[in-house]
Amino acid sequence: MSSSSRRSGACVRCCLVLCAVASALCVSAPALYWRFNKTLASSKSSCPPCVCDCPPPLSLHNIAPGLVNLSVSDCGKHDPELNQEMEKQFVDLVTEELKLQEAVAEEHSHHMNATLVEAKRLASQYQIEAEKCNVATETCEGARERSEALLTKEKKITALWERRARQLGWQGV
Repeated sequence: MSSSSRRSGACVRCCLVLCAVASALCVSAPALYWRFNKTLASSKSSCPPCVCDCPPPLSLHNIAPGLVNLSVSDCGKHDPELNQEMEKQFVDLVTEELKLQEAVAEEHSHHMNATLVEAKRLASQYQIEAEKCNVATETCEGARERSEALLTKEKKITALWERRARQLGWQGV
């Protein structure tokens, strides 16, 4: 390293330290000044406190006795124009609230109607499927009964033929 680069590095460090000290003094100097000034002022005043015979400060009740009893809710209560305007605002708010409730009720009703229509459609579809099942069951039951009757008839015919065959000398198993 060369001596000029060492000198410039030392110069930069020196400048940074000076900036840091100056910043610290700028920040803390006013507080230190007022603290020092306050201690000087308290050490200078060694006389006892003054005794004054001043009257007590006037209260709001003494200045305007009726002003204390008023409240914000009484403000403008006796002004017919203000009452009318406030009533309009109240009516507008209530009207808006009723409109919102009506819109919500209408939307709820629309949703319920749509759900009811869907439920009716599904119930109708299930009813049709149930009727198809009933018809198929009845058809199967009728076919079973006919098969059973035919089987019974066939057994009777088979028994008759077997009896005739035995009478004619058939020796079956």
